[in-house]
Amino acid sequence: MATKTITHWIDGKLYEKSAERSGDVFNPATGDVQAKVAFATPSVVDEAVESAWKASQTWRSVSIAKRTKILFAFRQLVDKHQHEIAKLLTLEHGKVTGDALGEVNRGLEVIEFACGIADLAKGEFSENVSTEVDTYSIRQPLGVVAGITPFNFPAMVPMWMYPLAIACGNTFVLKPSERDPSAAMFCAQLLADSGLPPGVFNVVHGDKVAVDRLLEHPKIAGISFVGSTPIAQYIYETGTKNGKRVQALGGAKNHMIVLPDADMELAADAAVSAGYGSAGERCMAISVVVAVGNAADKLIPLMKERIAKLKVGDGLEAGNEMGPLINKAHRDKVAGYVDAGVKEGAALVCDGRTLKVSGRENGFFLGPSLFDNVKPDMSIYKDEIFGPVLGVTRVASYSDAIKMINSNPYANGVAIFTNDGGAARKFQHEVEVGMVGINVPIPVPMAYYSFGGWKASLFGDLHIYGPDGIRFYTRMKAITSRWPDPRHRGVDLGFPQNK
Repeated sequence: MATKTITHWIDGKLYEKSAERSGDVFNPATGDVQAKVAFATPSVVDEAVESAWKASQTWRSVSIAKRTKILFAFRQLVDKHQHEIAKLLTLEHGKVTGDALGEVNRGLEVIEFACGIADLAKGEFSENVSTEVDTYSIRQPLGVVAGITPFNFPAMVPMWMYPLAIACGNTFVLKPSERDPSAAMFCAQLLADSGLPPGVFNVVHGDKVAVDRLLEHPKIAGISFVGSTPIAQYIYETGTKNGKRVQALGGAKNHMIVLPDADMELAADAAVSAGYGSAGERCMAISVVVAVGNAADKLIPLMKERIAKLKVGDGLEAGNEMGPLINKAHRDKVAGYVDAGVKEGAALVCDGRTLKVSGRENGFFLGPSLFDNVKPDMSIYKDEIFGPVLGVTRVASYSDAIKMINSNPYANGVAIFTNDGGAARKFQHEVEVGMVGINVPIPVPMAYYSFGGWKASLFGDLHIYGPDGIRFYTRMKAITSRWPDPRHRGVDLGFPQNK
């Protein structure tokens, strides 16, 4: 049986030319290659950008009412087909069905936010700033913009970008992860079915070759990126060097403080859910529990109980709560961190390396691992592992906990669990992290706020989606106007003054 090939989406249709290079798309639960994905050459990227540029000449002038109508239609189609999109996510990423459906629904929230573009993109007006002179501002699209997105959320993260970009009047070129490309292609067809004109949304697959061409292409005005910190820094530096507006979201090492007065049952539920959901392949996953005082002694037994009950297996099988990792190389890398944690002296409480999934022996599975007594100089503390490995660090006081978090180079998300309102308020004021949860382990904002971290977790001035998304995908134009009247004021070479 021939393996299917996933190709590009350019100018409103599937790209028909054969690819010079391609990559494997695995089913992580079985280890089987289920498809090949075409890798774009620079010339293929150029074709996509040219299609987007031509479309931008008319799309920027399409009425807000028309754009909104198309987005509403797209929203309805995504909602109607959410189970089909979720199945694609499970087949190519490995996450369980419930998690995949949650991803689609968080993407839907941004589409719904973009449907309010008529109100979101309003300018301002000041009458009579000078005698009979008015000043007002308008927001206009950048032109052609691109998105480079990661494997862990192949439906949601692109939806954080292109609905807003398109709503603002831009055209879009998406370079999704080559590891799980099908969700992007499915949504491209849904956009076409919604009435989006050809060229407004394009998809090119590939690796660094395609990425570098997007970063240097003279007709691309802006780049959005989500991924690891080293690549985010590269995207930001290369894109801005080429004159582009760039928002590049990087890696994370998210801490969860547990104070001794916290509801330990709630904290244990939260730590296990946020640490092992989606096999830890989330930029907002909790990877370090900072237990203050004697909190760890009460918390760890409760976490062990919950970990022992987790069902790990094929994401398509009902009842499973955690699926495999994305591929064998990543699975082995994460297992290597467990090896390193043991060598470095951390206490291994639960060992995920021993997991075997019956009937899925070739799948990329790794069970949940839990460490106690993790120290800041250990690799399992310092590095973004991006897998089901959770560490508990013990500190004596709240001051020690806040110092540890604020000295970390990553600053994406953080949480505190406590029943003390004063401690929680002090924490939200003092912590130097972009997204904060109070008794909430994964504080991903709703679509009408913006998502983004601080420090090495974000390169650029603006966060993604929400109000910052509107600002990123538009540029402000200020207009000062005076309409002629019968009185002629004559020539005046002095600097303009308000009168």
